[in-house]
Amino acid sequence: MEAQQGSRLFDTLNLAFLVFAAALCLFPIINVLSVSLSSSSAAAAGQVGIWPVEFSLSSYSYALTKKSFLTAFVVSLKRVALGIGVNMLLTILAAYPLSKTKRELWGRNLYAWFFFFTMIFNGGLIPWYMVIKQVGLIDNILALILPTAVQVFFVLVLMNFFRQLPKEISESALIDGAGHWSIMWKIHVPLSLPSIATLVLFSFVFHWNSWFDGLILMTSPARYPLQTYMQAILEVVDPLRLKGMTAEQIAELMKVSNRTLKSSQIFIAAAPVLAVYPFLQKYFMKGLLLGSVKG
Repeated sequence: MEAQQGSRLFDTLNLAFLVFAAALCLFPIINVLSVSLSSSSAAAAGQVGIWPVEFSLSSYSYALTKKSFLTAFVVSLKRVALGIGVNMLLTILAAYPLSKTKRELWGRNLYAWFFFFTMIFNGGLIPWYMVIKQVGLIDNILALILPTAVQVFFVLVLMNFFRQLPKEISESALIDGAGHWSIMWKIHVPLSLPSIATLVLFSFVFHWNSWFDGLILMTSPARYPLQTYMQAILEVVDPLRLKGMTAEQIAELMKVSNRTLKSSQIFIAAAPVLAVYPFLQKYFMKGLLLGSVKG
């Protein structure tokens, strides 16, 4: 009886702690959203907590009509689309042969150690930049994709997932005349969708949130991805922009402050990740756990 009461007390305290921790994690997000939906005067006065004060959509309207912001948003969409495609293609092509045994693939351990070595050692920032510059990728969107085209962690996860698939399926397909290319795309890939979906989520978050490589490799601000744009450019309302504006445009511009505008841009930038994650969450734990255990 005392053990049951102790267990219930532990469960209650544990639940209370987790709820408190979740609230601490959610508060900054809710606060940024509330600031972005508040008036400029309320945000400047520090009156905004978890609820918007003097509700206003002016910051979103202004941010979504700015050409530089929309350009950076489109660059990020292109980077995500190309980056995920390249990451998944090369990950599958590398993981499939590495999932074979030494008898099936000569030198398999040598190739595996070659990939693993790159996870421990790298040439550093300067050689990385010099290589990209020498191949002519500076100020090119491919510079944001090709240097991270092969994520070794992705390869290891998918390789272990492939190794856990029943070998009898591949052997039966080989007996029926299927080649390795057909086995990879028609058997291994469909059976590995939970793991691949997890890696797609990782790749999406990586490419969407990366900002440093854009700052280093893009010389023109017009080619900045969204996160680089938000890190490098502090959007302020320039009084010179008031010249030539109508009274209605000036009145609308005065509803926007630096703080509310940055908050709206931050939330717009985070919205795609928040929208995609729930659809891939069901694959997340299953794909990561199955792919991380060596079979």
